[in-house]
Amino acid sequence: MFIVLLRFSGNKSEAGRLMPSHNEWIKRGFEDGVFLLTGTLQPNLGGGILAHGTTRSELEERVKADPFVAESVVTAEIIEITPARASDRLSFLLG
Repeated sequence: MFIVLLRFSGNKSEAGRLMPSHNEWIKRGFEDGVFLLTGTLQPNLGGGILAHGTTRSELEERVKADPFVAESVVTAEIIEITPARASDRLSFLLG
């Protein structure tokens, strides 16, 4: 399982122009079954993604394809977590 942190960079002003293609990239992540959750880092620092069912190298390639990453609107950090305990509702993450 992975947490992807997308923190705004100095090119944040381009976010509005790239938002439609960034949202399409997010939609594909959900359709492919890789993204479980996305949201905003507060206060307006960027975004975060919970990803599962992929390898680190596949996720790195996927993240590079994000228009926000490609156009340096955000910098990406991928954190890998090996789940050891979960609520019954999230037991599928223990795989």
